[in-house]
Amino acid sequence: MKRVVIYGILCLLGFAAVPHGELGAQTVRGAEREMPRLTVKTNALYWATASFNAGLEVGLDRRITLEVTGGYNPWTYADNRKFKFWMVQPEVRFWPYRRFSGHFIGANFIYSDFNAGGIEWLGMGTRRYEGSLFGVGLSYGYMWSIGKRWHVEATIGVGYVSLEYDEYVWKQCGRFLGHGRNSYLGPTKIGVSFSYTIM
Repeated sequence: MKRVVIYGILCLLGFAAVPHGELGAQTVRGAEREMPRLTVKTNALYWATASFNAGLEVGLDRRITLEVTGGYNPWTYADNRKFKFWMVQPEVRFWPYRRFSGHFIGANFIYSDFNAGGIEWLGMGTRRYEGSLFGVGLSYGYMWSIGKRWHVEATIGVGYVSLEYDEYVWKQCGRFLGHGRNSYLGPTKIGVSFSYTIM
């Protein structure tokens, strides 16, 4: 599975590295230099679940950017309830007008390791699941400028995810119930992010 993860990331990076048209005129090159080239960001919705997260987005062309985001939740709550995970989600984005402004569409890849259980509203009230997932997806979003260097971005995405996990009775040191595989087609990304332009 880790080979699939590495291959997926390399494919996205390879696509991003391919030239996407000759800029040509000096005025276009000058305009591109004036556009933001590098931003850092964080997703407020992750923080609402006490999950650390950060992202980096770099301009590759006038209308193409590469974003890499990651998240981490290390917490175990009362009665061994937990929603532990780490994840990485690189995404290549196309901006119809110009990068870091207005609408965008993206193609992304996701990989995560997780250990979650005892959370009723997620359908895990009596079970704990420990494993990994990987998948691909498409997203749509919009970015607003709220200052010279500050932006707000809203995004949502759908895709296909494959999961592989071990299942346990939820309580601490719970009985092993077996190994499972599953797949999922539906929402894979949601965010309201604040970003800051470094350069």
